[in-house]
Amino acid sequence: MNKRILLLFGLLSVFLLLTGCSEFNKPITEESTGFWNEYIVYPLSWLIKEMAYLLGGNFGLSIIVVTILIRLVILPLMIKQTKSSKAMQALQPEMKKLREKYSSKDAKTQQKLQQETMALFQKHGVNPMAGCFPLIIQMPILIGFYHAISRTREIAQDSFLWFDLGEKDPYYILPIVAGITTFIQQKIMMAGQEQNPQMAMMLWMMPIMIVIFAFNFPAALSLYWVVGNIFMIVQTYFIKGPDLKVQTSGNAGGAKK
Repeated sequence: MNKRILLLFGLLSVFLLLTGCSEFNKPITEESTGFWNEYIVYPLSWLIKEMAYLLGGNFGLSIIVVTILIRLVILPLMIKQTKSSKAMQALQPEMKKLREKYSSKDAKTQQKLQQETMALFQKHGVNPMAGCFPLIIQMPILIGFYHAISRTREIAQDSFLWFDLGEKDPYYILPIVAGITTFIQQKIMMAGQEQNPQMAMMLWMMPIMIVIFAFNFPAALSLYWVVGNIFMIVQTYFIKGPDLKVQTSGNAGGAKK
């Protein structure tokens, strides 16, 4: 979990670095050069424009549809993440026994605990870092969306519902919804897992950071994040639904007793 927190901060640092890169003020076109422009930003810009053309020029709806398409493309990876989370949940009792067995805080004991824990993961085919892979994949897409929206005049100057796509949400509704849906998505993902201070910190830290960023970024980016979160909530519910129902039933039964 500590590695995941460090990875999160590292990715957010890269996000801030790339969002302020020197080409940010240059319009994105078919003639734009460089790997970042040619393979990330321009394809996203082109896809949003082409989808908007099919939807009668509505760039807001286009962003929603493109977000869903992207989520469908990375769906296998997200399913793998959810299954990895379930596998980690199943190993919690054995991991607890290991922590009790190697409870001493000296370096030698802690090293032995790490070795035994990794052996346990290997035995059951669990990758503890699998939950970070979707974040690694999503971050370039998120940055690419930011550049595509801001550097494509047609998108940045269009409006949708109550906001301009290229400007901040004037009522801060989308940033707040983005934070709430991020919290719900993580809460469902962590359901049934043994809670610890690091997990509790992640549960609150990520939504807060999303809200802070969304306050200052184009509303279209918040729209992308909200739609993606709703997709993830539905997807996670269908994958973990039986477990969530069992857990709810168990809690209800415990309450009655």
